[in-house]
Amino acid sequence: MNTNYLEHLTGVFGYPVAENPTCVMQQAAFDALGLQWRYLTIEVMPDNLPTALAGAKAMGFRGINLTIPHKVAIMALLDDIAPDARMIGAVNTVRREGDRFIGENTDGKGFLRGVREGAGIDPAGKRVALLGAGGAARAIAVELALAGAAHIEVLNRSEARGAAMADDLHSRTGVSVAFKVWTETYRVPHDADILVNATSIGLYPDVDAMPDVALDDAAPHLLVCDVIPNPPETPFLRAAQARGLPTLNGLSMLVYQGVIGFQMWTGQTPPEAVMKAALEKAFEA
Repeated sequence: MNTNYLEHLTGVFGYPVAENPTCVMQQAAFDALGLQWRYLTIEVMPDNLPTALAGAKAMGFRGINLTIPHKVAIMALLDDIAPDARMIGAVNTVRREGDRFIGENTDGKGFLRGVREGAGIDPAGKRVALLGAGGAARAIAVELALAGAAHIEVLNRSEARGAAMADDLHSRTGVSVAFKVWTETYRVPHDADILVNATSIGLYPDVDAMPDVALDDAAPHLLVCDVIPNPPETPFLRAAQARGLPTLNGLSMLVYQGVIGFQMWTGQTPPEAVMKAALEKAFEA
């Protein structure tokens, strides 16, 4: 009898990481395709990141996800970094290429895929209003710029952080980028095509919170997006839906970035519906 008990390993490094749901969708996809792969949720203290990465390489890990606080620190430890991830300044996915670990960023790619496939919108030539200037916002902004967005307005409460992100994005991509300090209600302009909440406002357990945004002047075609995956339908999205505006929830971004990582690691196309259903079930629990 020819039996192979070898399991290929992937996982996520973070601290804290106990509530990270990525294992749910990735393991569901591995199992659905009959792959002998495992996705592990691993708590790694910041000081232990170099040792953990070396251990993962020694144990033959096929891929790793990074979450808080490792997305920037990991960059100095990798063998190479994809150009767009270097532009973003953060890595959330590591893929193995022979004996080398390559850093990627699938957050913005996952969002972009959701806009194109989930909402059916091509961001080329579109005007975008982006709430936030953190890691998720930067990843989304870079991918939208590379996809040909005509203009991106960045809104953030910290002027230093927001202005620096806007200046860097413009200098790296050449796309028209403006910054506005977000200290009062933001009235979305009528010429905006896409509005993105890339902050943590509304994330579980603070599920009743919503960004201070007014949609009174919004055009009927404005696509309102939220990166919050849990809960998938936030008060922000419900307010947009009440006005008849199209919406895209954070579950889409989470699933699609996971799909892209799965493809990088295995070379196979994962069952997207299985991954989404597994997350929805987890969030209901």
